[in-house]
Amino acid sequence: MKIAILGYGTVGKGLVDMIDSNKEKRNIKIVSILVNNKSKHKDSKYANLITEDVEEVFNKEFDILVELIGGLNPAYEYIKRALESKINVVTANKDMLAEYGDKLVTIAKENNVSLRFEASVGGGIPVLKPLIESLEGNLIKSMYAILNGTTNYILSKMYDENLSYEEVLKEAQELGFAEANPESDVEGYDAARKLSILSTLAYDRRVYWRDFYLEGISRIDMKDIYYAKKLGCKIKLVGKSEISDEKISGYVRPVLVDNDSLLSRVDNEYNIVVLNGNSVGEVSFVGKGAGKEPTGSAAYADVIDILDKRVCNIDSFTKEKIEVEKTINHNCEALLIFKSPKKDEIIDLINDCVYDHRIIDSTKEELAIMISVDSEYEINNILCFINNKGYCKEYRRLLKII
Repeated sequence: MKIAILGYGTVGKGLVDMIDSNKEKRNIKIVSILVNNKSKHKDSKYANLITEDVEEVFNKEFDILVELIGGLNPAYEYIKRALESKINVVTANKDMLAEYGDKLVTIAKENNVSLRFEASVGGGIPVLKPLIESLEGNLIKSMYAILNGTTNYILSKMYDENLSYEEVLKEAQELGFAEANPESDVEGYDAARKLSILSTLAYDRRVYWRDFYLEGISRIDMKDIYYAKKLGCKIKLVGKSEISDEKISGYVRPVLVDNDSLLSRVDNEYNIVVLNGNSVGEVSFVGKGAGKEPTGSAAYADVIDILDKRVCNIDSFTKEKIEVEKTINHNCEALLIFKSPKKDEIIDLINDCVYDHRIIDSTKEELAIMISVDSEYEINNILCFINNKGYCKEYRRLLKII
């Protein structure tokens, strides 16, 4: 089996290490490796195969193209070209799958080749294959997940070491856990793309990532951490989706989770995906969501599946896109936080509107109230009324989930 690799960064090197360490089991030959800067790899074991010219890659004969460069362009064109040339593809590119998965799956099917992407969600956690194959007999009713290691690392450090968001983000960037421009991670885009891939496969509907309610962690401050600790909770960036009566709802947002919950015990760069099936019940997948070895391992497993001619059904990406409800329409709890509040007016309004509530903290600068309501629509109405009346300078909310 001959393969070409696009990208020789962290994941690319992890894949090559897996290939080298398993030579006795599987004879996989690397014929070409595409990089941006060849001079950075002059001391590499595979320096003679490294090129900056994609045409040099496609001029070689190979069975599988492994795309690990990320981003939409030129990755999309490279993968499309390979599939149209009847070359199998393995990719870790969640951005591209979330955006163009429907087109690429169609092209792969038309050319009778495989498109594999286990490494695109959850790093080294083997979750897509079990979802597609092992749980095929189940109707997946819902899922919730921590899908971004950068934000989980930031929130964990803020909670454990009482460091500000800005301090931890800077540290994460210095350690290489966060990009110089961290927007995709901290604003929830990365997690939403991964949730859309999982949801598309789970519900057999095409779920577009931008249709989820999206809220990142950049506004989380130490006062929020203080409230979380006071409530016996942690704050996690959670992606959740569910299907009911052929309608899908979902979000990616920071939420409060109880300290004794499964989600609260998943810290730092670790990810978790919890699926709820009608027959199997709740199934959890936990592991490192990024990194050289974990993600390289997932890409290698996809290569082996193609080598062994294992076929999987990913036609869900070609289904018609389904609308996603952004607002929670069932019982929920939320912490409402008001800055520079007119306390008496806010408390009187909440007394009139909400049957179950309690004041968590009350100062001249800030008022925090925990409420329990029948749906998020009630929360929206309360906050809209308070804002329109000018009862506070600023507000925010944190939902609490089980």
